[in-house]
Amino acid sequence: MIHIRTFIGIDLDDDHKKSIYDLQQRLRKYAIRGRWKHSSNFHLTLKFLGEISMDQKKQIDLSMSSICSVQKPFSLEISETGTFKGRNSIRVLWLGLTGSLKTLHHLAGSIDRSMSALGFPPERRPFTPHITIGQDIIFECPFENIQDSIGSISLGPINVEKVNLFKSEQVQNKRVYTIISEYNLKG
Repeated sequence: MIHIRTFIGIDLDDDHKKSIYDLQQRLRKYAIRGRWKHSSNFHLTLKFLGEISMDQKKQIDLSMSSICSVQKPFSLEISETGTFKGRNSIRVLWLGLTGSLKTLHHLAGSIDRSMSALGFPPERRPFTPHITIGQDIIFECPFENIQDSIGSISLGPINVEKVNLFKSEQVQNKRVYTIISEYNLKG
């Protein structure tokens, strides 16, 4: 039986990916080392599923179509840089969001409950919406100094009109995310 590694998330349009890439490059020049996300992989994860079968994909598609049929489109905006700290480095360098966060949290909660009903483990940590742009980063100075030099961030509204099921695979030693299902927000 074929299994694929998957997650549910929100893809970003090319203009936002380009703007995030430009910001990432500004941050990157302060880094001594780290792993930087490719711009084609910028997204907002709502639920990591892991390995699924094609039978499970059909169940996921039905469940997600149902959730998204009652959810109205909404808007988010990238507003800040932040980190999840590791032992000796910044484990995750991310961009935070503002906008319709209550709607986003409700959607993520609905997805988590629905996927739990299909047998996927519920999230253990509270949902923290973010867009990962780098991992295992060590900067040459305190990150707060870099945030001050970068200044405020405004990349324009992200109009969320659909949610996606992504396949995650390793291709030529690079992580590649491919959309395998789309669910339009219709509410």
